Amino acid sequence: MSHADDHSGAPHSGTRRDFLYYATAGAGAVAAGAAGWTLVNQMNPSADVQALSSIFVDVSGVDVGTQLTVKWRGKPVFIRRRTPEEIASAREVDLAELIDRNARNANLPADADASDTNRTMDEAGEWLVMMGVCTHLGCVPIGDGAGDFGGWFCPCHGSHYDAAGRIRRGPAPENLPVPTAQFSDETTILLG
Repeated sequence: MSHADDHSGAPHSGTRRDFLYYATAGAGAVAAGAAGWTLVNQMNPSADVQALSSIFVDVSGVDVGTQLTVKWRGKPVFIRRRTPEEIASAREVDLAELIDRNARNANLPADADASDTNRTMDEAGEWLVMMGVCTHLGCVPIGDGAGDFGGWFCPCHGSHYDAAGRIRRGPAPENLPVPTAQFSDETTILLG
């Protein structure tokens, strides 16, 4: 009688040794998968880092013509509530005069132009949210109408930004970037 046949003469589909082999291989695969998942998962950002990836900013106390600076992802963010005069001056600028004609707005397609309406949070243009880091060497520009174009001025190397945060003169190559932002309600902006 062959090893593959049982006492009744019917063929076996496997032996106990085959079962142990497959069970051990399966357990090994599960253990390897669990170890691999642990290794990959430990590379994900921690809960405190994820919490900082988006923040809510209360802008109810920001008066027209003033600016709030908040820290987000380790960098300053300028939130300005512009005056009608600032809006008008920013919207009158001919795009051909700009050094950087790209909106640099994370909320829009990468090829959006640097018109004032493509840089603000609302259609009226009252709210402007930008990263407060000079695009030349990472200094923090001063605001409140500073510089030759009524916006921001980086005293470190002389970059002048207009009322829409667009570079107008100096060594900075790009407009101040607009981060991912949206109103979550009438008085709260969600960054990230």
